[in-house]
Amino acid sequence: MNILVTGANGQLGNEMRLATRESSDRYIFTDVAELDITDTAAVEKTVAENDIRLIVNCAAYTNVEKAEDDREAAERLNVRAVENLARAIKKQDGWLFHISTDYVFGKEPYNMPCREEQQGTPTGIYGETKLRGEQAIRESGCHHVIVRTAWLYSEFGRNFLKTMLELTATRPQVQVVFDQTGTPTYARDLAETIFDIVEHRKYERNEGIYHYSNEGVCSWYDFAREIAKLAGHIACDIRPCHSDEFPSKVRRPAYSVLDKTKIKETFGIRIPHWTDSLAECIGRLTEKS
Repeated sequence: MNILVTGANGQLGNEMRLATRESSDRYIFTDVAELDITDTAAVEKTVAENDIRLIVNCAAYTNVEKAEDDREAAERLNVRAVENLARAIKKQDGWLFHISTDYVFGKEPYNMPCREEQQGTPTGIYGETKLRGEQAIRESGCHHVIVRTAWLYSEFGRNFLKTMLELTATRPQVQVVFDQTGTPTYARDLAETIFDIVEHRKYERNEGIYHYSNEGVCSWYDFAREIAKLAGHIACDIRPCHSDEFPSKVRRPAYSVLDKTKIKETFGIRIPHWTDSLAECIGRLTEKS
């Protein structure tokens, strides 16, 4: 089977490259240089000429702050590009695997893990456009699996893990918010889960929305402390602070823990705890340095 992966140079896209190395399927990895997914004609041509039967869409406009000033760019990549992919794969009678986000939630004061059927209540343009992208997929009528994830990090690109590794190694004190709660997700774990579902065709007859993050719950403050501990940056004093101490154009979700019961039961997967996966990732980064 021919499979197209978009956003292949991002965190998840790079991990998909690693996860699929020994696959019997033919994976075609693209980023904007190879395929502009906002270009309707280019998407349809690529999908048709390569006889694509499944698309894994890792591409997105993810700059939460900048989205507040550039709605057009966020809509172009998070909504209209997603529509292009959905329509193109529907013509092939294929499947679209789309990566969404916990930012579709947040406006309501949740204190229980968010389930897939829960109404989306985004707090900013990023979350709003990602939710509209999900809706566009469903309205297209294409076969689809939508996976919402959260707090993604990896050895690739810029992310909270790498920022904290740098700050806790070079500063005597760091402040991190403690009033935003969720769960970190190691992109390698998510990529391997997607690969397992695709490789063994587990998605057949299991269309719908699913949640995936690592197991467990923490605040960004807890996340930062664990990073520093595992990295041995014990000299840095990490202090908790409130979100309003960091002025922002967007209100981030205060609680966006994802309930993963559905994806575990449907696809028979086991999800590692976030502290275990974090230790694995930091170990890999240490080996590279």
